[in-house]
Amino acid sequence: MCTIYPDYYPRFSCIASRCTHNCCIGWEIDIDPDTLRRYQAEEGPMGQRLARSISAGEDPHFLLGEGERCPFLNQENLCDLILYKGEGFLCQICTDHPRFRTFLPNRAEVGLGLCCEEAARLILSQEKPVTLCGEAAGAPEPDAQALLDLREQLFALAQDRSQPIKDREQAILARCQTSLPDLTAAQWAEIYLNLERLNPAWTAILEDLRDHGEEADPVAFNRFMTGRETEYEQLLVYFLYRHFLTGYEDGDPGGKAAFAVLSTRLLRRLGARRWQRTGQFSLEDQAEYARLYSSEVEYSQENLDALFDLLMG
Repeated sequence: MCTIYPDYYPRFSCIASRCTHNCCIGWEIDIDPDTLRRYQAEEGPMGQRLARSISAGEDPHFLLGEGERCPFLNQENLCDLILYKGEGFLCQICTDHPRFRTFLPNRAEVGLGLCCEEAARLILSQEKPVTLCGEAAGAPEPDAQALLDLREQLFALAQDRSQPIKDREQAILARCQTSLPDLTAAQWAEIYLNLERLNPAWTAILEDLRDHGEEADPVAFNRFMTGRETEYEQLLVYFLYRHFLTGYEDGDPGGKAAFAVLSTRLLRRLGARRWQRTGQFSLEDQAEYARLYSSEVEYSQENLDALFDLLMG
């Protein structure tokens, strides 16, 4: 097995208490079987606290407290489990987050999810084209190799800085022999509003796009973003990296490429609307929109499946 990762991946570090969207708030935190056994074997005051704080039924998880906070997130927004025994005492999901993994025969890929604000800032601030690192342990089987080769071509199209982002997106769709439904910004906003939603801020952003999205001037926004086009390149590459290879199992890599283009275009439309409304759109704004999108869409399998079905090639 080989492990592949984007070149920026080793530079990620959790900012802990400085995070304004703490991943220990508002998320149900599942506990893997090995960690559950370790927690149940813990003795003393911490063992008693763990017993009170865990639902150990069919799907073991921490019982969230007031404000949907993890019971081990203290008032300084630090983890009491880490302070008690170090990061090795965490359950698997806490150790991994915001990392994701994708698997092919003889190959594993790891990346950072945009749902984390620090990961979003790191990804969006990359000025150079992203490259993949790691060593292959052996040749993938032919079907997997064909998919990897196609993805390399899509990366090259996404990173062709001689072309505007919109043209790069269209080239990716053409290479995969797929397309997006011809819908207005308002219609796309309505589709996303019909998905499962958790954060009222995300609902408000989508409603604003539905009601006023056509007022934004994309040409003027593109001029405003001169020198920052790489943010959309990095988004496009991120979505391709995270989702394209999942088409190996369901047989629809074209739909995953379409999802990458759709996600990037929607975030660009949201940015244009915010700029049209406020006259400002910073890298921090971009990272926050990407974080919201990822949290609401990428971390809901139901939402992903609905969009994949819509975009099926």
